[in-house]
Amino acid sequence: MDHALERHAAVDTPHVRRVETMQPLVWLRHGYADLAQSGRSSLAYGLYITAFGVMLLALSWGATYLVPAFIGGFLLVAPFVAIGLYAMSAQIERHERIDMARAMFAWRSNTGSIALFGLLLTLSLILWERVAAIIFALSYGGTVPDLSAVVQNVLFSGEYWPLLLAFFGVGAAFAVMVFTLSVVSAPLLLDRPVDAVTATITSMRCCLANPGAMAVWAALIAGLVLIGFATLMLGMIVIFPWLAHASWHAYRDLVE
Repeated sequence: MDHALERHAAVDTPHVRRVETMQPLVWLRHGYADLAQSGRSSLAYGLYITAFGVMLLALSWGATYLVPAFIGGFLLVAPFVAIGLYAMSAQIERHERIDMARAMFAWRSNTGSIALFGLLLTLSLILWERVAAIIFALSYGGTVPDLSAVVQNVLFSGEYWPLLLAFFGVGAAFAVMVFTLSVVSAPLLLDRPVDAVTATITSMRCCLANPGAMAVWAALIAGLVLIGFATLMLGMIVIFPWLAHASWHAYRDLVE
């Protein structure tokens, strides 16, 4: 453990760059280029993630609050889940042959720090799920109706606007917090022998130095993910790897 701390301490804190407000559009373009070049490997990765997401949705369908909580939770853990796709973008950047098997185990280059980062995201997901459950339980007097009743009562009756404000307000706070701490953390941990604390601090510095670009990037991510869910997860087969590859280019632009 002491050797690991000494190794991380010897790594200089990464320098953060400033970028143009609309630079996220460039990241999407480069991400699409990586997706096109990696082809089946990236789409297969997206298919695995989509299949897992469909399974979780099916399991959570009986517990009403879990469905919207899962949608928000997907955004919380996505930076960690996409590590294999970051590795594929790194392979493309180095003009190497796309090797999905090697990319899937790229986390071994910085195992401890990446595992700690994954644990932090998992804990944030668990906390968000518990908070969502409490909000729904308090709003419905301790009982949670089926999903169709929630859609009709909450969205269209106008009687549950405090629930909507609480749910989306708290959800947005979670999303902003995790986005700020993770926007470049996972690619940075994969690319350099830094620790999880340095990675999250660097991510925060990126957001503070580029508030406009980060706001645009967050909106693009949220919009594309919602499209993916609106297509019953099928769109995520393309959208997830596309955003992951674009996130690698965001890291490359933001961190020197």
